[in-house]
Amino acid sequence: MPDLLDRLAWDADDLPRQLSAASGWRIDDAESLIRLHERLLFLRAYPRNAEVLRLADSLLFSFARRTAECPDLEPFEDPTVSGIAGTSLSAVFSFEVARRLHARYPRQIQIDWENYDRTDKFGPVLRRLLPLVEEDWPVEAHVAFRAWMDAAKPRGASELGWLLDRIERLPLSARDRADLYESLELLLVWQIRDVRTSRSRLRLPVRKPFYHDGPLLRRADVSLARELEAPPMAITRLSRAQARKILDVILDTSAMRYRELYGFTHPDIGHVYRADAGRGVEVYFFGVPPEWRLPLRAYHCGMYFKNGVPIGYVEVLSLFERAEIGFNLYYTFRDGESAWLYARLLRLFRQMLGVTCFSVDPYQLGWQNEEALESGAFWFYRKLGFRPLDADVARLVEREERKMRQTPGYRSSPRTLDKLARSYVLFEGPGSHPGDWDKFRARKLAMALDPAHLFDIVPGNEAIMRAKHGPEESRYLRLMQRHLPLRAAMIKLGS
Repeated sequence: MPDLLDRLAWDADDLPRQLSAASGWRIDDAESLIRLHERLLFLRAYPRNAEVLRLADSLLFSFARRTAECPDLEPFEDPTVSGIAGTSLSAVFSFEVARRLHARYPRQIQIDWENYDRTDKFGPVLRRLLPLVEEDWPVEAHVAFRAWMDAAKPRGASELGWLLDRIERLPLSARDRADLYESLELLLVWQIRDVRTSRSRLRLPVRKPFYHDGPLLRRADVSLARELEAPPMAITRLSRAQARKILDVILDTSAMRYRELYGFTHPDIGHVYRADAGRGVEVYFFGVPPEWRLPLRAYHCGMYFKNGVPIGYVEVLSLFERAEIGFNLYYTFRDGESAWLYARLLRLFRQMLGVTCFSVDPYQLGWQNEEALESGAFWFYRKLGFRPLDADVARLVEREERKMRQTPGYRSSPRTLDKLARSYVLFEGPGSHPGDWDKFRARKLAMALDPAHLFDIVPGNEAIMRAKHGPEESRYLRLMQRHLPLRAAMIKLGS
């Protein structure tokens, strides 16, 4: 099978013929079937022509039948590949995500009683919903909590649906209801059938696909400084109805990969934007509503789609002109113009938020993150122009770069990559003040401030405080960027 899969290379001269032949391949082992799926998904997102796009879609739409013939479906639950049509996954979701998923897929998402081993946690929760469970729970060794739920729920209702509904009705704040549900650590099973929400079939409509009739862009083709000074992107604000649809797609895509992003769970539905980044890439970008905002930093996040296929997500935490970037490209698409995409995202953030200084934390580089370490994430950022803030790491970078110049093909060892990943890295774009943010950490600033007087360290902050809880946090950032005394005071406290 590896020989057959190798024929589906992106730049193969006879790729359409090989894709046509692949429709007749019989594959019954999970590993080969997964590799075929991810190869096809890449070809669908980065098609060389219309025929490749059509054939890749046709094969992907057959995957529910293919997985049904596979005797071992456990490998399909791996987070790097989960969500393929015809498979299932088990995960612990937050209250908001469980509620939204169950509302749309009531028959596909249920409590995974077979694998859930924390039923002892039901006592403190059910006593809030069924007072008479106190007759049983405090004195019996083995309480049949499931039987209590079955007796209480309406005929035909699911246990999960009943539980979510009853918690939603409690006279508690949204945060307290979420805490109560999440104390259960409830394992849910999601049966991902042959529907449009599976990764095999999930697409946004695209009027005019982008075909790669030339080589894919390399990192050497990208300049962050040049990109940050490029003309503005075309950006549109979605209606609430449009926003609701795209936010559902984003939630599904993230949940299928066992991932929950703060902003995906608590999105500001009134301010969702679509940016046309070019080359078939659309970015959907939004913040969180006032009740879910952070005390100091502005929070934004987004997901990006290539020819309608979701390929990754981003999280942005901003203060004044400094932005902390969490960039995540799904494993399947990491050979596809990732440096160009990253540069476009930074350009979007500068346009929307006014930020010019970009920080990446050690976890993104590989510190206690095996996936990032194995991918050599540090060098991805370094070769784009980021510099390490730790002096020891900076000296190690100089030694490694000298070896690279002297020995073609030299690669840093895993041990060296681990050392390189222990420093924050920073890119200061046009308009930044070099060195100002080198020692700053948001956690230090938060620890140094009195919660009751966050912005009282210098006068004249009333408009900024109002903007923090206004319609959009972008205005909050713009006002802060103009207040130089406040900026200086906060940098000092956070350093």
